Amino acid sequence: MRRTLTILAVAMALPAGAAFADDDCRVPIADWQPRDAVLALASQKGWTVTRVKVDDGCYEIRGNDSEGHRIEVKIDPGSLDLVEMKTRYRDLANPLPRNPTEGSND
Repeated sequence: MRRTLTILAVAMALPAGAAFADDDCRVPIADWQPRDAVLALASQKGWTVTRVKVDDGCYEIRGNDSEGHRIEVKIDPGSLDLVEMKTRYRDLANPLPRNPTEGSND
């Protein structure tokens, strides 16, 4: 009986995990905002765009935020709402040297 309950609990938890991990956009192409609207949104937010592509049915922007940090943003193509945003923070005042030996006193 205990084993059956454990198996049942695990089986019920698996679909819930997949539902929380879903960051795909499911908007019919006829309802999509144009690419220029995505670029205008990015400009409004002070982002510098290096790339716009479609991934998992969402617009995906890569570039830098207004402070110079790298960003990757997924945007719903119908509403232009942010679905997901990743920021890669860097210490812009003290950037790491490109060459590992650069800056050493050897």
